[in-house]
Amino acid sequence: MGAQLPRWVWIGAISLACIAGMVNVVGYLGFEHQAVSHLTGTTSLLGAALAAGDWRSVRQLWSVLIAFCLGATLSGLIIQDSTLRLGRRYGVVLALESLLLAAAVPLFARQQMFGALLAATACGLQNAMVTTYSGAVVRTTHLSGMFTDLGIGLGHLVRGMPLPMRRLTLSGLIISGFLGGGILGAWLFTHLRYQALLIPSALTGLTGVGYVAYRHAWLLRQRPREDGRESAE
Repeated sequence: MGAQLPRWVWIGAISLACIAGMVNVVGYLGFEHQAVSHLTGTTSLLGAALAAGDWRSVRQLWSVLIAFCLGATLSGLIIQDSTLRLGRRYGVVLALESLLLAAAVPLFARQQMFGALLAATACGLQNAMVTTYSGAVVRTTHLSGMFTDLGIGLGHLVRGMPLPMRRLTLSGLIISGFLGGGILGAWLFTHLRYQALLIPSALTGLTGVGYVAYRHAWLLRQRPREDGRESAE
């Protein structure tokens, strides 16, 4: 996974995992105790609600699933490719995620479910943005794949096989980022309540600005090379 990923992808993935951890813990500690960054548990709760005939919960859980999927759809429309590449419009997606998280704050404060829906949409945007590169998958809003990679690595270690250290390092850093974000988000929630979401909103915006600046600097470095090729021709 990590062997061919450039440094900006590593930094972005860890930062976004931390942000997702913060958003998810605020949603979970909120009035509906609703996780918003992953859908496995939400789908299980939906099955239980359908079996129990709890139609209020069914409507809410379905709404979260649809909101997350809508965010992923918007990301696909904006980026328009599944290949991770520096030239893609990730800054637009990050800016939109930042706005969604900021807009969720007053809705959460009024204990409206739309706050959780906007947060879930933001997580869907983020999760879809970080896609595939050379056949490897990176996800930042849930950790099942990261823990699976660690388990595979331990299995290889027991068998005496060579370890993909860069891949395992990236998995460990993403897990640590998500966990650290959860710890920070829980601490902020006890002091700021739903205003805590303004922190990941600001961090997402700053990540987007950092990406745009890095991309601009990268393009400037490429121009002398292109000019040199044209002169040689």
